[in-house]
Amino acid sequence: MRSTSPLAVPSDALFGAHNLPYGVFSTAADPRRRLGVAYGEYVLDAGAAARATGASAGLTALLSAPSLNPLLAAGRPEWTRARAALTAWLTEAAHQGAVEPCLVPRAEVSLYLPFEVADYVDFYASEHHAANIGRIFRPGGDPLTPNWKHLPIGYHGRAGTVVVSGTPVVRPCGQRKAPADPAPGFGPSSRLDIEAEVGFVVGTPSPQGSRVAAADADAHVFGVCLVNDWSARDIQAWEYVPLGPFLGKSFATSVSPWVVPLDALAAARVAPPVRDTEPLPYLDDRAARPPYGLAIDLEVRLNGHVVARPPFAAMYWTYAQMLAHLTVNGASLRTGDLFASGTVSGPDPLTRGALIELTWNGERPLELPDGTRRGFLADGDEVTITATAPGPAGSRIGFGEVTGRILPAH
Repeated sequence: MRSTSPLAVPSDALFGAHNLPYGVFSTAADPRRRLGVAYGEYVLDAGAAARATGASAGLTALLSAPSLNPLLAAGRPEWTRARAALTAWLTEAAHQGAVEPCLVPRAEVSLYLPFEVADYVDFYASEHHAANIGRIFRPGGDPLTPNWKHLPIGYHGRAGTVVVSGTPVVRPCGQRKAPADPAPGFGPSSRLDIEAEVGFVVGTPSPQGSRVAAADADAHVFGVCLVNDWSARDIQAWEYVPLGPFLGKSFATSVSPWVVPLDALAAARVAPPVRDTEPLPYLDDRAARPPYGLAIDLEVRLNGHVVARPPFAAMYWTYAQMLAHLTVNGASLRTGDLFASGTVSGPDPLTRGALIELTWNGERPLELPDGTRRGFLADGDEVTITATAPGPAGSRIGFGEVTGRILPAH
């Protein structure tokens, strides 16, 4: 390939041939929403490339859809075929003339929610995060609840308020009651928080009344995205006893516009942390080869300043266990389901993925380099979460970013 070709992507590019994440984009010249694949500093119009290279009618139809859902529903054999075709189109000299016109500079595209979210489930899979929350709210007691090491705790969220990166987040209003208050009041949340998470996108569905074994997780999980599960801690604290999170979470959940295929993360597979509690058989994934842990390194920036670097490899529960538990009661999977890990946190202060941990519930505000202090988010604050993971031959896989700016309450 010529050195000036947009197909000449450096081997260390985060969006190289070893990655090929999917998204949905449009351009000013062509406002149609269509599937794209990030490659270097460009986006490949996947449907146009399929037509230009003479791909089969079936593959062309899947890659010409306005969302990822048709490809998600097609199942793992089709995911593998699509990935192989895209890799060939982008790396083999024989396709250069056909494919180059299908590339658009990434700086010139608008990005959208890459798939239609069917259901949304959020877990609580980090032992470090759960233990820190326990120490904050139950000082002197056991930091973990009695069930925590027996099952992946989670809650059902609101699929309709999952938004793509860049969508502003309006500060939510609701009931709040501090311990010393005689009665609840109403107003904007004053303890608005982030949760840096990893999300898993379901492709292949399962029938209601059936169960998905942990060993079958990879037949159903298409890929991985980044998630910020915004949280109004004061609303959440008043409402969540005796049930779970509700209005403190459901106002917005932001996701990255790129979905990294699970197949791109083969080199990122690692064993999860050693568990000191024997799991029930349906959750036992200790013999899995390759293992279901993922060495994804996250970075959280608040107004441009790095405040945390959470390691996903430290998560106690794996995505396979989360999926097995999600369906063990016979709940069905639907194409486009999204389940997220919960806050990713590690053992050290700089590895905590939520402000409630980073500031110890606001008691120890962050000192930012610009001289400002934050216990929780202020109006106008912008939070950006990025991540990378190991790729083949020493390369790195990029996930793009999930960004949101806080707007005042309405």
